[in-house]
Amino acid sequence: MITAPRHYCDGVLIVHVSDCYPPRTGGIETQVRDLARAQVAQGHEVHVLTATPGPAGERGGLVQDDDGVRVHRLGARIPFGLPVNPAAPPRVRALLRELRPDVVHVHAGVLSPFAFDGARVAVDAGVPVVVTWHCMLDGTVPALRAAVRRSRWASAPMALSAVSGAAAQRVGEVFDAPVGVVPNGMDLARWAPDATAPSPAGPLRCVATMRLAPRKRGPALIGVVADAVAQLGPGSLTLDVIGDGPARASMERRVARAGLTDVVRLRGRLERAGVRAAYTQAQVFVAPAVLEAFGIAALEARAAGLVVVAHRATGIAEFVTDGVDGLLVDDDAAMVRALVRLSREPALLARLQARARADRPTHDWALTLEAAQREYVRAAELAGR
Repeated sequence: MITAPRHYCDGVLIVHVSDCYPPRTGGIETQVRDLARAQVAQGHEVHVLTATPGPAGERGGLVQDDDGVRVHRLGARIPFGLPVNPAAPPRVRALLRELRPDVVHVHAGVLSPFAFDGARVAVDAGVPVVVTWHCMLDGTVPALRAAVRRSRWASAPMALSAVSGAAAQRVGEVFDAPVGVVPNGMDLARWAPDATAPSPAGPLRCVATMRLAPRKRGPALIGVVADAVAQLGPGSLTLDVIGDGPARASMERRVARAGLTDVVRLRGRLERAGVRAAYTQAQVFVAPAVLEAFGIAALEARAAGLVVVAHRATGIAEFVTDGVDGLLVDDDAAMVRALVRLSREPALLARLQARARADRPTHDWALTLEAAQREYVRAAELAGR
């Protein structure tokens, strides 16, 4: 139903394959679920095959309804509930024969054994396959490129894509093939700035929302704040960190050692309403990650009217314009300078805030669904459908 002469809007059967899915929390999990639900709302039949156990540990092929999305829990009994199942391919193969999908949409990170197994099985079955990378492949490109050249993946009929142009560039270097962009989507109205909220007074109020994992560089963020405060003096800025994860203990130690207990608050995980409320009390969103393929938390902050300070060579640069509605930097030292400028130059802060509030980002679900549609049609053409 998604071959070139026909229309994707006719309603198709879509199978998403992802190692991770709720109740796990994270960027891929949230995006796959929200995309699947948006496609159901469009009238498509949508299934998700995942190695993530259900809320009560459900696995072994149990099927759950998730607001119209049929979620197949194909996880195994692995310590710590990790989303891994080396024995899944035969079950995936049987499900594809049973469901006969029009397209299989695989969601990949650097290490996604379940997703890659799903892609292999789907290609063998002759089903149109889209693979979307949700990560930056920096540091792995030479090894992956060599591996692809030695395998049949070099000629596999798959529509390759990534969540941003920056991420797509790395995928293209690995496969030496055209790579599309399927950006992450969000409900822009949910994150619209609160026009009635008073502008925070006093110190520069910063916020960061992330999983507290090494690749997000939370400890490095504490160092950035410490350097900025050393230049600005006491009472100059505050930082609220929203999120949790294995790096929390390290961040707590750094906060204590730097004497920042009255500057930095580690607030843990908050529901979306809590994050939204926190943004009404902030002026600046700080994103310390350098391997950020997209940056959905930064997009939410940008949509809420915050000034985003982030690294330039990331997916965040696709919705933040340096010197217009945010500041993009090349390294941590430049991030320190950016925070110092925003604290010392209230006119600059006000100008960036005004543009961030007035110029709404375009990354809504309509954009994402349209991009996914293009990739599904391309996948059908590559598969000869």
